[in-house]
Amino acid sequence: MFTREFHYDLPPELIAQTPTYPRDACRLLVVHRQTRTWEHQHFPQITQWIQPGDVLVLNDSRVLPARLRGSKADTGGQFEILLLEEIEPMDWWVLLRPGKRVRPGTVLLFHNPQGSPSPLRATVQEKNSEGWCRLKFSGVADLFACLQEIGELPLPPYIDRSDPASRSDDEIQYQTVYAKKLGSIAAPTAGLHFSPEILTQLEQHGVELQKVTLHVGHGTFSPVKVDQVEDHLMHEERFEVSEEAATAIQRARSEGRRIIAVGTTTVRVLESVARQNDGRIVPGPGRTRIFLYPPAPFLVVGGLLTNFHLPESTLLMLVSAFAQPRRHPEGRDFILSAYQDAIRERYRFFSYGDAMLLL
Repeated sequence: MFTREFHYDLPPELIAQTPTYPRDACRLLVVHRQTRTWEHQHFPQITQWIQPGDVLVLNDSRVLPARLRGSKADTGGQFEILLLEEIEPMDWWVLLRPGKRVRPGTVLLFHNPQGSPSPLRATVQEKNSEGWCRLKFSGVADLFACLQEIGELPLPPYIDRSDPASRSDDEIQYQTVYAKKLGSIAAPTAGLHFSPEILTQLEQHGVELQKVTLHVGHGTFSPVKVDQVEDHLMHEERFEVSEEAATAIQRARSEGRRIIAVGTTTVRVLESVARQNDGRIVPGPGRTRIFLYPPAPFLVVGGLLTNFHLPESTLLMLVSAFAQPRRHPEGRDFILSAYQDAIRERYRFFSYGDAMLLL
């Protein structure tokens, strides 16, 4: 299967630059996989489609203010870093730009977004084969508390925040209302549409809400650079499933109730755990490189809420695989047809864009 088969043309003005106000006021494309049809609605109407007894699984990861700016202690050269993964307290893998000439031993000084100096500093320890730098931080007792003061949310590159005034709402709007566990460098964006009111309505309707955690990594923005989809090396992400969530999901499956994943990140957790444990959902931490593309089977997930994804992305491939029930082998064509209709209807795309519910 060729990567180019997942291409589509998107008018640039349909890339959402700002969130919807209120967050649950976005549009919703409801896609019916078995009949290969869809209908245009608005997000509050999701309560019509998620039924009593369904288990709605949410990713409660919280986005780190993971972008930091500063200067090199020896030359004064400006740089920025993006925190990628914690090795141990005060010890992280990061992306550093410009980083080609940075050597182990280089000392980095940090400042806040307004340019005022911070006591935080770091020393470059090493580089790995992927171009990441390992930094040892010092100067502060609590790095996470310092990040809240001087860090910036790492918005996707297609969202323009060249004007600092336009960033004011991102700290609230680029987090889900149920975000809890710090660790992501990008939001699990399908969940951005839920307001507390919608979640309450679903619970009152008899829908069971459960949470898992997957910390979204830098790979979510990595393009597929190979011609053949099968040759793509998927990025690794950390996840955790609680005892409560595992028990509830397993019980629902045994009772024939539907599991609906909010976002591709939640799909990655559930399908990874099932594949690693003979089809069962069990509690515990883990790591996954799962890559779902047509005609991948889905062992757990029976419904998916997601956003509209970039052309030729692994996320679009996952959605295409999910849209491919056994009776209809061309999930990719079906999804791309739905995308074309969404473009005609002027839906908003990507992280701050509108939603799609596949049932």
